Amino acid sequence: MNNTVTEIGELRALAREIRVETLKALTGLGFGHYGGCMSIVETLAVLYGEVMRIDPADPDWPERDYFVLSKGHAGPALYSTLAIKGYFPLEQLNTLNQNGTRLPSHPDRLLTRGVDATTGSLGQGVSIAAGIALSHRLAGRRNRVFSILGDGELNEGQCWEAFQFIAHHNLHNLTLFIDYNKQQLDGALDEVIKPFDLAGKFTAFGFEVQTVPGDDIAAIRDAVLPVRGGEQRPLVVILDSIKGQGVAYLESLQNSHHLRLTPDVQREIEKAIADLEVADV
Repeated sequence: MNNTVTEIGELRALAREIRVETLKALTGLGFGHYGGCMSIVETLAVLYGEVMRIDPADPDWPERDYFVLSKGHAGPALYSTLAIKGYFPLEQLNTLNQNGTRLPSHPDRLLTRGVDATTGSLGQGVSIAAGIALSHRLAGRRNRVFSILGDGELNEGQCWEAFQFIAHHNLHNLTLFIDYNKQQLDGALDEVIKPFDLAGKFTAFGFEVQTVPGDDIAAIRDAVLPVRGGEQRPLVVILDSIKGQGVAYLESLQNSHHLRLTPDVQREIEKAIADLEVADV
């Protein structure tokens, strides 16, 4: 077996672990943003499993790569990733959104070890990411910055102002991911505000654009592993994903953006957790 195959297998195993721990944390709480957490799991596995330069023992390491979860409601998936990577004990996930927790429903850099930006107000995270990337550029540092946005979040005009700023300054040290799972809080994306041709829009704004399946670890890895530089344009990766990705029950729901568990739903989620824990990656 070659090294690439081995690495992909390891990243798939990490994705499964992130998915399981996130489901456990949300189910223990009894409610939460299941759908949008699940659809970014593979991307988190690729970033934290291989692509990003990080040091869990020193979260403020000046040479680290930065991550901004612009769709802050998917914070539980980020927390699971950080815990698995050793930023804090896994047991801390049991305190998600509880009184006195250091793991609030949306990421807070002043509370959670390993979180680079406080997010949750949609549209603002990408502006923070742009500012971080520009600061590294101006200081001559080689830190990379990565940010995940939701497709519904693109309804916010601030996103498009940030995109224009990123392209104008050619911030090729910043990579954006669009979680194109086609649902948002109020329903299907096409019913709320149609996105039309996302790839065409970003191309027109001056980005390099790649579209990959949101659960294809190899494709996500290939898109973002090379370090960018020179005259390359900023990169946006459109993740063609499914709300609730990786959990058949959640994928089948009309809207899994936020679920409050009934006994029937809890049984389905607990069954999914049990199945994932014994699945062969």
